[in-house]
Amino acid sequence: MRKLILIIVAALFAIVSVAPAFAFEKGNERKGKYTYRKVYQACNDRGAIESAKPAVNPDDKTQSQWTRIFEKSDFSGTFGCEEEWKALSQDDLADIYAYLHDHAADSPSPAKCK
Repeated sequence: MRKLILIIVAALFAIVSVAPAFAFEKGNERKGKYTYRKVYQACNDRGAIESAKPAVNPDDKTQSQWTRIFEKSDFSGTFGCEEEWKALSQDDLADIYAYLHDHAADSPSPAKCK
């Protein structure tokens, strides 16, 4: 009986500790970079911003900060261009998340938008 309880507790602990890793599907970072730039180009074409260059670079935040932003879906507060961000599909958001997260300041390969 004790073994069974121990196994159940260990299984629950494993599930709880691994679950946050599956919060976002792994997107395509190449598509994410393209889509991220496309969002700002559309926003610039609409006249909402002065430059089509993204205002926020991937290395402006850490991986955990990018995760918090995408968990809260706080895109307009962080990026601006609210209309364009609302129009994105979940797949597009997963791709952009992959790009920003994988090139964050504390990642093995931090990157800036060019």
